[in-house]
Amino acid sequence: MFTITKKTTEWAGRPLTLESGRIARQADGAVLATYGETTVLATVVAQREQKPGQDFFPLTVNYQEKTYAAGRIPGGFFKREGRPSEKETLTSRLIDRPIRPLFAPGFKNEVQVICTVMSHDLENDPDIVAMIAASAALTISGVPFMGPIGAARVGYKDGEFMINPTLADLEGTELDLVMAGTQDAVMMVESQAEELSEEIMLGAVMKGHEASRQMIDHIISFAEECAKEPWDYVPADYSDIAPRVRELVEADLRAAYQETVKQNRQEKINAAKQKAKETFIGEDVADPIDGIVLGTLLKEIESDIVRNDIIETGNRIDGRDTKTVRPIVSEVGILPRTHGSALFTRGETQAIVVSTLGTADDEQFIDALEGTYKAKFLLHYNFPPFSVGETGRVGSPGRREIGHGKLAWRALQAVLPAEEEFPYVIRLVSEITESNGSSSMATVCGSSLAMMDAGVPIKRAVAGIAMGLILEGEKFAVLSDILGDEDHLGDMDFKVAGTSEGVTSLQMDIKVAGITEEIMQVALGQAKDGRMHILGEMNKALSASRGEVGEFAPRIETLKIPVDKIRDVIGSGGKVIREIVEKTGAKVNVEDDGTIKVASSDGASIDAAVKWIKSITDEPEVGEVYKGKVVKTVDFGAFVNFFGARDGLVHISQLNDGRPEKTTDVVNEGDEVFVKLLGFDDRGKVRLSMKVVDQETGKEIAKDGDE
Repeated sequence: MFTITKKTTEWAGRPLTLESGRIARQADGAVLATYGETTVLATVVAQREQKPGQDFFPLTVNYQEKTYAAGRIPGGFFKREGRPSEKETLTSRLIDRPIRPLFAPGFKNEVQVICTVMSHDLENDPDIVAMIAASAALTISGVPFMGPIGAARVGYKDGEFMINPTLADLEGTELDLVMAGTQDAVMMVESQAEELSEEIMLGAVMKGHEASRQMIDHIISFAEECAKEPWDYVPADYSDIAPRVRELVEADLRAAYQETVKQNRQEKINAAKQKAKETFIGEDVADPIDGIVLGTLLKEIESDIVRNDIIETGNRIDGRDTKTVRPIVSEVGILPRTHGSALFTRGETQAIVVSTLGTADDEQFIDALEGTYKAKFLLHYNFPPFSVGETGRVGSPGRREIGHGKLAWRALQAVLPAEEEFPYVIRLVSEITESNGSSSMATVCGSSLAMMDAGVPIKRAVAGIAMGLILEGEKFAVLSDILGDEDHLGDMDFKVAGTSEGVTSLQMDIKVAGITEEIMQVALGQAKDGRMHILGEMNKALSASRGEVGEFAPRIETLKIPVDKIRDVIGSGGKVIREIVEKTGAKVNVEDDGTIKVASSDGASIDAAVKWIKSITDEPEVGEVYKGKVVKTVDFGAFVNFFGARDGLVHISQLNDGRPEKTTDVVNEGDEVFVKLLGFDDRGKVRLSMKVVDQETGKEIAKDGDE
């Protein structure tokens, strides 16, 4: 018989309930978490045995949104959920990052966490609920998880922090920050900000940490009633064989890490590892060591060498001190036919970023639980295997590519121009051509330059820097502009992007059991110094956006018409707007509020389309001169189409100075003529005149006494 456990607490003004024992009872851990009326089911299943030959921890986190949760039916022919959306992929990473470091050292059994959104009240974002549910499910499962973690979202508006703001509250907020941590320390941060100070960002993290502790207490209280017996897991002990490996290769690895050039360093490291394999692996070896165990021990030796050198001497792998940023070269306009392009190189990390400007036809439609909306700013990140000198899979982006692209996207949001100022769809593509540390921050820098090169009037340039951490007991060292090896062997990946005025994005991942406020404060201050230096280097290539878009980019002109005129511009079945597009060659997009965007790379096409639209929506002005076409001649004059579909009569007395005997003595059907609008008669009929306008120039003929 299963026992149902249910606990509720008030959190940021709304009830949060955890329940177990009623649903998914065959999983190792299953928790139904409800916040407001948003409900997420989190399940945990772990294999009892480690797979033979497993040399990494196979943790999989899947966050999935079901459209029934919001009372919707999926689009498309199949009418069922398909491949994970960007939101689902990013939330899967959001859950994975803080829980991964908290599994027992050496634990390599396969673990799968699945979080399913089952109800969405369109107020409370399911991502935080899923993180809490996953933490609770792991805590009660019995697997060797050293949690729980808590999580919270923090907003900032009018000088005040908001804990777990609703989706409506987030509109107009200056900050959207998600954090997760243990009782004692912060584990993960993801954020988007409007050029906020380092002090405000740190305050937001600490405020979120304070709120997350309430959830940790709630999960512990919940687990005390329903947790399963802990697994009897004892980490492997290699203390008897580790000295043998260290004695053989430590000197070689230490010499390898004296090489400041990556390729030379890798050659010597590989040689040392090959020496170890030949000594300890094989049928002829007297006392062999398992290959996976040997790899673990070699990594521990590498880690000790790199970390201790930095802590004791302050010198890093490539010879820099802890604060120096690698040499930077920024170039713009490197590709001849693109709308904007930049090449950003920082040490051995390099990104080519291309900016493309589009029209409303290029907007991306995103189908979310909250409904369908359009995205006008797109950023895509590609990481081909050649960037690290390897062969590998090339195809659709993986979770890492999506995550890195979204981080750069968040970093640039704060400086984008308003749509009224710049009505383009903007797509950025970052191609990583070399990588040795923080290609996502190179993407931020390159994207900023590429947009300025394309003539996008961004407020200010944005730069990003990745910080690292070496933490040994009470001693720590914060590293600016980390290398790939420092990321691999260090304890923190702390990325800060921003302008000269403040922070626009902060992301942090920790590999140890969290860091303190003091360490974060040092990292933020050091990151600010590094960011200012990088901005200075970027300014050498381009310090402000170009005054106009490039010659190959489309031009867009925006006009506003009365809403009741929209049907006139579109026409029955779209007949009118199709004719405008076909005849002028311009793209025309009409929005529900009467905003019309006319786009073309040819200015004449835009002018023709705008004039056509205005002729439909505007009223002709008395006293103005118009160019028209004679559509019919009669005994008493000629009818001229002069303003859109509007016709008017040129009386025979207004054809020329002398009254002709016949209208056709002066004009015939099909003739193009200039006419002046004299006014309207008592019945509203249009009165036109040709004789007061020079038919050669289209200028009004001056009367006697006029200048």
